[in-house]
Amino acid sequence: MDTIEQIDYSFNPASIDRTVRYMTRLQRALSLNIRIHRPHGQIDDGDIYLFNHFARFETFIPQYLIYKQSGTLSRSVASYEFFNNPRLGSYLRGVGAVPNNHPRLLPFLATEILKGRKVVIFPEGGMVKDRRVLDDAGQYSIYSRSAHVRRKHHSGAAVLAQMVESFKLGLHLLDEAGDPLDRWAEHLGLTIDELRTVAGKPTRLVPGNITFYPLRVDESAMFRATENLAKLKARAAEELLIESNILLRNTDMDLRLGASIHPLRGNSAHWHRGLLAAMRQAGDIDSFFALASDHAPEEETPVGRRLHRLIAHLRNDCMPAMYAEVTLNLSHMASSLIRHALSLGIREMPQARFHKALFLAIRVLQQNSAAHLHRGLSWPERYAGVIDGTCAGFNEFLTMAEKTHAIEREPVSYRFRETLMDQLEMDAVRRENPVQVYANEAAPIPGVMAAIKQGFDQAPGLDDQALSRLLFNEERAALSWARHHFSHPEYDEINRQETATANPEPYWLMPEGAKRLGVVLVHGLLASPAELSEFGQQIAQAGYPVMGVRLQGHGTSPWDLKESTWRDWLASVRRGIRILAPFVDQVCLVGFSTGAALSLIAAARQPAKVTAVVSCSAPYKMRNRNLVAVPFVHSANEIVRRLSERDGLITFRPNQSEHPHINYHNIPIAALNELRHMIDHMDEELPRVAVPTLILQGSNDHVVDSDSATLIANKMTLTPWKRVVMIESERHGILNEDIGETRSAILKFLQSLCVE
Repeated sequence: MDTIEQIDYSFNPASIDRTVRYMTRLQRALSLNIRIHRPHGQIDDGDIYLFNHFARFETFIPQYLIYKQSGTLSRSVASYEFFNNPRLGSYLRGVGAVPNNHPRLLPFLATEILKGRKVVIFPEGGMVKDRRVLDDAGQYSIYSRSAHVRRKHHSGAAVLAQMVESFKLGLHLLDEAGDPLDRWAEHLGLTIDELRTVAGKPTRLVPGNITFYPLRVDESAMFRATENLAKLKARAAEELLIESNILLRNTDMDLRLGASIHPLRGNSAHWHRGLLAAMRQAGDIDSFFALASDHAPEEETPVGRRLHRLIAHLRNDCMPAMYAEVTLNLSHMASSLIRHALSLGIREMPQARFHKALFLAIRVLQQNSAAHLHRGLSWPERYAGVIDGTCAGFNEFLTMAEKTHAIEREPVSYRFRETLMDQLEMDAVRRENPVQVYANEAAPIPGVMAAIKQGFDQAPGLDDQALSRLLFNEERAALSWARHHFSHPEYDEINRQETATANPEPYWLMPEGAKRLGVVLVHGLLASPAELSEFGQQIAQAGYPVMGVRLQGHGTSPWDLKESTWRDWLASVRRGIRILAPFVDQVCLVGFSTGAALSLIAAARQPAKVTAVVSCSAPYKMRNRNLVAVPFVHSANEIVRRLSERDGLITFRPNQSEHPHINYHNIPIAALNELRHMIDHMDEELPRVAVPTLILQGSNDHVVDSDSATLIANKMTLTPWKRVVMIESERHGILNEDIGETRSAILKFLQSLCVE
């Protein structure tokens, strides 16, 4: 049998191509959303890539992405156990893996780097499931499963990078001294010119971080199926539970590369003389690497001592750089806030204060240019709802925290478990205490705790009206963020077809001597706040404060709408209510078309101060019978998206709008599918609407069946007062076109609400 160093480690092109094809298909088929973030040139110019280790499958991802981005092959270090199976071992070697017990591991990898290959290394060694990388003294270390103690990270990557860089300097010194380079060129399989080029190129070590969001601890379909087949050991069960959720449950995987770190070459004459002598004495690259081996102090050479100092310095630089690339998310911030409260001895906090502190901490963190934020922390529509419970990410965090007994939700407060930050057994922590995992992962990031402390301290002094002003600024910022995000070249084809030119910004009008009744105006599908802005001005002129909301996905790009759900639209309405409520005693919701349906749903939830609703052209029954095919087309789109490079079979269809300067020209099929779900939900909520309601409907509306008004009214069994007004019109836009004095009818209704 061949010894380990005699085995062929050549790349197998067929295996590589097959793996890339399978990985590409698998990436689209799974619910794992992989994004790679990197400074310009990091993929092409890097030599050694360092990554943290949290899940088994992530060890295959960096090499795949590097190859897809640059076409360059990578070596990676894998546990020797994987190579015990002959077929698996052969495959792994063919795609670039090397066992960690290879006797020539570092010299072998160094030779690969010198030949233009890249190397991927996980310096933590095993999986760090608790994400705890700082010890109690704030130094970088991790828990060793085998030794049951905390230890420093492996130094292999630093040894490899420093020795390759020192070897290049040695080649340069030999050449400068007139020594022939023939033996080194022959040893490495390069020409002398190639060797000189390699010696002149700096060695670049690229720190990277892989962050998963969110972490889920409930049982996935894969876990249940496997558990039914076999009784799993605790460790295997935990890994299957967590990692199947990552793969199958719509998880974001952000792989972020940091700025390159260059090993020091050193300029002193004494160091150059010693290195030149070492190069002349070294018979091959293995003997050169032996300079970095551990020796007794009395046996260590001056060159060896210098190399050990450089290696220690490099490792110390790499660790903070690697962990600084964490992609911070909402769960990181919420978990860090809980940890901060516990550190102050606070075991229970009012929900309102916790929400404000979290919101303010996020805003502070956004000013930290060194922090890398997940989309959920940079996109205001994703996080602003933490204030009033409409933020889906925060609600998912709370559900997870309750399920793992990290917190208890009282009616008006959160109670934190006193043992929340206790250390757990490594194979239990991800499942039993993910809040701790999140807090540990965020701990090394500069500025996170400063933002948490600032938000925590400022929250008690922030009154509701001041908070409303901040929230309105977030609504305006959300429009800017989305317009920028969906302006990338990949969206150009659809964006170029759009005709909307009207100002899509949300608006907030507070007339002098404002009445104590305020109005939240909600526009329709495909439109923007511009659709009702003229009417909003009329309402304000009549003395009513007005908030014109922008439904998420609108006023930006049809691609934005494609990514939004009806619950996102509803959250926009609820945020509008929250902004206006501190300035008035009562709120009337006035919605047009889809906005009317959302207003009825919002009113059914009985939010404080909402005392009336106006529903104009609400879509209960639709004229277009082709909508019955929408769920089938949507399902086909999802299948095509997962199994091919395309976004779907029919992603958009043209829209012949009554107002092309306001509405999208393209309708996402996904949005039509969400419209169906919203109508179904409205049907369920109508019996719960318990406020006075005015229902207006065009008699011959070509979009919404005119019977919708009566059907809606009949469903509203709790409302104390309701009135249906039919407007003689064949148009859908009876409100923004003010057909049949529609606006006058609404203004009279508002006036009636103000009668004492």
